[in-house]
Amino acid sequence: MADPAVQGIKTVLHPVADLAAAKQVYTALLGIEPQTDQDFYVGFDLAGQHIGLVPGAGTQGMSSPVAYWHVRDIQAKLAEVTAAGATVQNAAADIGGGRLVATVTDIDGNVLGLLQDR
Repeated sequence: MADPAVQGIKTVLHPVADLAAAKQVYTALLGIEPQTDQDFYVGFDLAGQHIGLVPGAGTQGMSSPVAYWHVRDIQAKLAEVTAAGATVQNAAADIGGGRLVATVTDIDGNVLGLLQDR
């Protein structure tokens, strides 16, 4: 039975080298204009799925897309997954608007994102 505190993957962030060029590709792919369009982040919302483009993400340790699992209690979920063998890559941090994000790596080095909206 699924954990009711986990709401599923609703956000996937993609590291990009050229934000303007990537924005054109994702706009064509998704068929919509971005809902968030800043120098530091471009985000698209499509049918409940959020796709984000993050320039310079390599400096944040992000070398491939990261799927973010939406959870009700990020600290509790961090404790649970680290007890099961995951390693915290980035501790929970408020990125604005009451949104908390964190990343962990599983035992194979795969990056898993956790996201909590307050």
